[in-house]
Amino acid sequence: MTAEERSEEAQSTPPPSSSAPEEPYSIFDKRQKALIVLIVSTAATFSGFASNIYFPALPTIAHDLNISIELVNLTVTSYLIFQGLAPSLWGPISDVKGRRIAYFCTFLVFLGACVGLAETRNYATLIVLRCLQSTGSASTIAIGSGVIGDITTRADRGGFMGIFQAGLLVPVAVGPVIGGALTGSLGWRAIFWFLTIYSGVFLVSLVLLLPETLRSTVANGSLTPSNPIIRYPLRIYQKTTKVNWNPEAAPREPPPRKRIDVTGPFRILISKFAAPIIIFLAIYYAVWQMSITAMSTLFEDRYGLTETQIGLTFIANGAGSMIGTLITGKILDLDYRRVKAKYEARSAQTDTEASNGLARSATEKEAYFPLEKARLRLVPVFSSVQCLSILLFGWTIQYPDRVHIAIPIVSTFITGWTAVSTQSVVMTYLVDVFSDRSAAASASLNLARCLFAAGGTSFVMPLVNSIGVGLAFTICAIVQAVALSGVAVQWKFATAWRRETVKDKR
Repeated sequence: MTAEERSEEAQSTPPPSSSAPEEPYSIFDKRQKALIVLIVSTAATFSGFASNIYFPALPTIAHDLNISIELVNLTVTSYLIFQGLAPSLWGPISDVKGRRIAYFCTFLVFLGACVGLAETRNYATLIVLRCLQSTGSASTIAIGSGVIGDITTRADRGGFMGIFQAGLLVPVAVGPVIGGALTGSLGWRAIFWFLTIYSGVFLVSLVLLLPETLRSTVANGSLTPSNPIIRYPLRIYQKTTKVNWNPEAAPREPPPRKRIDVTGPFRILISKFAAPIIIFLAIYYAVWQMSITAMSTLFEDRYGLTETQIGLTFIANGAGSMIGTLITGKILDLDYRRVKAKYEARSAQTDTEASNGLARSATEKEAYFPLEKARLRLVPVFSSVQCLSILLFGWTIQYPDRVHIAIPIVSTFITGWTAVSTQSVVMTYLVDVFSDRSAAASASLNLARCLFAAGGTSFVMPLVNSIGVGLAFTICAIVQAVALSGVAVQWKFATAWRRETVKDKR
C-alpha cells in the first residue's frame, strides 16, 4: 500500500478518535504547490522553446548555410531523437539522486549548447549542437512530471498536470512568434542568444526557489537531509507551510533509495500496462509534429509569407494547446472524483454483504479501481476530432488559390487543442499507474513520441512533394484511426492485468 493510497483513504475515511491523525501526503500547502508547479512548468518551457522558436527560421538557415530545406529539417529530426532518448537517462537519475540535482545538470548542458549554436558557422556544428541542446532541455518535462507526482495525489493530480502541460505549451504559441521576430530583425543566431539569457536567469531562480521533493529523499517534505544542496530552500518551505504536520512524526530515515535504472523507461515502454496507450499517443504526437514542421515551408511556398508572418501563424496552434490542456485538467479531476465516489459506494456495499465479513484490503481496492474509466473516457473524442483537423489542414492548404489562409490556421488550433489534451490525459494516467516511478514513466512516453515524431518529420516534406499535401495528411489520418485500437486494448484489459499482478504478489 503506497503513501498516496493511504493518504487518499485517510481523506475519504475519518480515522477513529483514539488514533493519531494521519500525516499529510505532502506538507506543501496550496500556495507552495502553486509556486512549485509554476517553477517546473517554466522549466518545461525550455524544451518547447528550443524546438518551436526554431521553426520560422528553417528557410532562412537553409539559405544562410547554403543547404537544402530537407537537410535543415534533419536538425529537427535529430533534435526529436535526442529529445526522446535524453529523459531515459535524466528521468531515472532524478528518481534516485533528486529533482534539484537533475535540473541543475540538464540546464548547464542546455546553456552551453545555446552559446555554441549562437556562434555556429556550418551545418555539421549546427546538427551536433542541436542534439546536445535537446539532451539538456528535453528532460525538464519528465523531471517536472516527477515533481508533480511527488506532491499530489490522484484526486488532485489532473488539475496540476493540466496547469503543468499548459505552462510547457506556452512556447508552442509564443515561441514561433519570438523566433520569427528575432530572425527577421536580428538574424537566426539571435534565437540562441535569447535562449542563453533566458536559461541563465532561470537557472539562478530555480536554485533559489525550488525545494527538493523526491519522496525517497525528503519523504512528504517533512524530512530535512544533511546535504546543504537539498536542505535549502526546503527548510524555508517547512517553516512557512500552512499544512498541519508534526515535525516529531517525520521519519528519521527516508524510504530506501533505489539504484539508477536507465533501462526503467524502456521496460515501462514495452510492458503490457503501458505499451498500447504509449504507442497510440506516439503516433498522434508524430502526426501533430509533422504538420507543425511542414507549416513553415508550406506557408512560405503556398502563401508567400515572411519569417515574421510565419511565426504569427503558429499562435493558433499554441493557443489551442494551452486552452485545451487547462480545460482537460479540470475534467480529469472531476471524472476521477465521480468514478471514485461510485466505486467506493459499490465497494462498501460489497464489503457489507460479504459472507465472511472481511473487507478488501486497500491494495486490492486499488487494483480493482477502474482507472481507465476515470482517465481515458475522452480520448476517443479528442482523437477523432484531431483526425478531422489533420484532414482539414492537408486539403485546404492543397489549394491556396481557392482557400483563404485562415482555414488551415484554424485547423491548427483544433489540432493543437486535441493533440495536447490527449497527451495530458495519457501522461496523467501513466503517472497514476507508475506513481513510484513517475519520472521514468514520463520518460518512456517521451521516448516513444519523440522517436515516432523524428521519423515522421524526416519524411513529411518528401511525402508532400511526391503525392501532394492533401493525400499525405490523409494517410496520416488513416494511421491515426488505426492507432485508436491501442486505447481499446488499454480500456478493456488494463484493469484485469493489474488485478492479476496483485494476486501474483500474494
